[in-house]
Amino acid sequence: MELRHLRYFLALAERLSFTQAAVQLHVTQSTLSHQISQLENELGQKLFDRSARRVTLTAAGELFLPQAAKALAEIDVGIALIGAPEKAFEGTLSLGTTMTLNMGLVPKCLALFAHAHPSVRLVVEENTVDSLIADMRAGRLDLILAYRPLELEGLLFEPLYSEEMVVAVNQKHPFARRRRLRMVELHGRDLTLPARKYTTRMQIDEALRAAGAQPHVVVETSSIAGMLALVQQAPMATIVSRSALADHLGLVAIPLEGPSLQRTPGLLWPEGQVHTPTTAAFAAIVRRVAKSMEQA
Repeated sequence: MELRHLRYFLALAERLSFTQAAVQLHVTQSTLSHQISQLENELGQKLFDRSARRVTLTAAGELFLPQAAKALAEIDVGIALIGAPEKAFEGTLSLGTTMTLNMGLVPKCLALFAHAHPSVRLVVEENTVDSLIADMRAGRLDLILAYRPLELEGLLFEPLYSEEMVVAVNQKHPFARRRRLRMVELHGRDLTLPARKYTTRMQIDEALRAAGAQPHVVVETSSIAGMLALVQQAPMATIVSRSALADHLGLVAIPLEGPSLQRTPGLLWPEGQVHTPTTAAFAAIVRRVAKSMEQA
């Protein structure tokens, strides 16, 4: 397998059009088709379903896509870093992120990057993923570290790991001794949840509806720290990522089922954007820290 096979596969997976992908890659359609066939033969799997009217990813193609994107991104980072002089790591890096990730993953990455590249000024914007994407499209952000958005038009998303969401209660709550909790059991219960503008809240609401549960949402807030502090003091529950509870002693995390809830944090940037050495270096640190958190 060669690098060009991965680049051709990703271009076609993004465009789902041999014509558009070939233009993007500056090759002929026949060359692109031949390279994709070589990759499929090497893998022993068909990655695309082709018809006269459209191109779609097969199940194998869907599985291969995030791994191929991650592998190629790592290689591109290495190429950028090897060829970059030290003076390239100057200026400002503008990062957008969400409140949950800014409690754990992001500070760890910022600390490592600041130590490695002290000449770079770091600017962090915390907001909803939709607002961050708008800022990126306007050129105000270099990179976004957030949960997968609902829409990815014109964007590339590199998944980092899967994150479990749990019910959090204090030790006096009736649920505190439970080993697992079915979503429907939250029906009629007092909850504090993120504000409705957040994608996470939309995901929680959809899961509750699917389970037929209508909890009593007492408090909506834009602060995870505020939600957790409230749960510590009041007989109510919340739903957060397990990682958000790391520094909150006294709270109990209860896994959910029926359905379970998972979120996928990752890196977001505009499709076709050429990474600067600074952006590439920060992305490499994010991948390393994310891998260590996933293995922990």
